[in-house]
Amino acid sequence: MSRQRTFTLVAAAAVVLAAGGTAVAARAGDDRSAAAPQASASPAPPARVVLPGRPGESARVTDSDQVRAPDGSTFNSIDVTFVQMMIAHHQQAIEMSALAPQRAGDAGLRALAARIGAAQAPEITWLKRWLTDRKLPETDPAHNHSTMPGMQTPADLAALTAAKGTDFDTKFIAMMTAHHKGAIQMAGDVLGGGTDQVLYEMANEMAVEQGSEIRRMEQL
Repeated sequence: MSRQRTFTLVAAAAVVLAAGGTAVAARAGDDRSAAAPQASASPAPPARVVLPGRPGESARVTDSDQVRAPDGSTFNSIDVTFVQMMIAHHQQAIEMSALAPQRAGDAGLRALAARIGAAQAPEITWLKRWLTDRKLPETDPAHNHSTMPGMQTPADLAALTAAKGTDFDTKFIAMMTAHHKGAIQMAGDVLGGGTDQVLYEMANEMAVEQGSEIRRMEQL
């Protein structure tokens, strides 16, 4: 798939999301949670990447914006940041989805929540393996996960956990819609500035899939 084609797919998903955001917010009664995330800021300067040395050699830290994986493919700091932060982002979506079987009032919403959990758990495994293959840490202390686009606060999660029936459904739709929009925004960052081609394709597929799930939540 060409980069021009993949950018078209993501752009189309973004247009659909913008069109549906108002309706979701009205149903949820929570404008803050359902609001579309703000546009990404300009890409940050290349982050420092720790590269492990050969046996007996020390690790080295580089500012290089492009390094090679053991298989010869290239990646940069944008790729690394996306993978590390998307692991935590997906984990919250799975946590939210796990509440639905006992709390959701709508059978369609329970089915969608199961689909979200089933899709994102294997993606976390893939993302962790991507880091392991490059001998990179799963997390970076410099990352503030609470500021990631679409992340819900502890208070939001507590309110969702306490809700049941229709109240749970409306809260879940608003919160997960905002969460998915944030993931699409983050995918746009790696599509625009990453250098790992396999990760590029994965991010694009993720953005299209989550756009589809947002449309399904709008229907619910």
